[in-house]
Amino acid sequence: MKIDRKSVIQTQIELSNLIGVPGHEDEVAEYLLVKLEHLNVDKAWIDPLGNVLAIKEGTDPNGLRILLDAHIDEVGFMISHIDDKGFITIETLGGIDKRLMLGALVQFQSETEGRILGLVGASPPHITKPEEREKTPDTNQMFVDIGCKSYDEVREKGLDIGSVGTFYTECTQLNDDTLLGKAFDDRTACNVILHTLEHLKDKPIKNTILINFAVQEEVGGRGAKVGAYSLDPSIALALENTIASDVPGVPPQKIVTKLGAGPAITAADRSLIVPKKILDRIKKAAEELNLSWQYKKPTYGGTDAGAISTNKSGVPSGVISVPCRYIHSNAGILLVDDILKTIELVAKFCQI
Repeated sequence: MKIDRKSVIQTQIELSNLIGVPGHEDEVAEYLLVKLEHLNVDKAWIDPLGNVLAIKEGTDPNGLRILLDAHIDEVGFMISHIDDKGFITIETLGGIDKRLMLGALVQFQSETEGRILGLVGASPPHITKPEEREKTPDTNQMFVDIGCKSYDEVREKGLDIGSVGTFYTECTQLNDDTLLGKAFDDRTACNVILHTLEHLKDKPIKNTILINFAVQEEVGGRGAKVGAYSLDPSIALALENTIASDVPGVPPQKIVTKLGAGPAITAADRSLIVPKKILDRIKKAAEELNLSWQYKKPTYGGTDAGAISTNKSGVPSGVISVPCRYIHSNAGILLVDDILKTIELVAKFCQI
């Protein structure tokens, strides 16, 4: 299978640099809908919740209806208060380690001025007690400085209570096989689905391929539940970007996945126990490709597959992930080869 490596890298960069926090994924949705127009799907639309849904009809009316799900939201922030001096208080949307916040560059989506940059700060160490400096304040005890001097000046920039934003990180190619950027969870899987469809677009496939680019995963898998109800799949794959903890200080038994070891297959997590028939199908696809893969350590995390699996009368569901270091932070690191292998595996899964 020949996959356009340059296209995968460019798409990853473009997807990473978009902003799409839970409930505010419009920028990502519009990008994906345009991409789908060139991928020979039979139908594509945005549902009332904001999911981007698509259907590629199979040649066999008795074939499977295979759902590929990737969420389009990323962890981020919402403005909860603006004081008289123009300092902004935020609450997190999705799980973010507060230790990462102090000193972080952030960006907000403005109603009038595009993106507004800011810096997360707290009381200077010079004026705090030693015991205070040893503790990380809660996110809502920090503040964001966007260079404004008053509440009115912040409002003039198109920001108010309820405005949203995320980390400010431009996606960068560190070398031929390594990318650094924000929102790899789960824009990487969006990239996988787009290139899976690119590979399959001119091939007759007996199974019908259903797509859900799902919203609001980071706050409870809401888009997955709604999308699966509409698309009515017979089996499903949630495609994810997962924890690569192959870094100094982590013992082998706690390494969830490793970079460079290929796609990560989930046997179980906190939201799902993967049925044997789905695991066997994934493994069969890998064997036919002679493709290397790894297990993701059980019990860590949860995905859209948990919500999909309990849809209607039940949907046998699995999870395939691309390993990534430092997810849910201001920047992650992953390998292009892991993305390419995941595309191959998912495309083969759809054709069995």
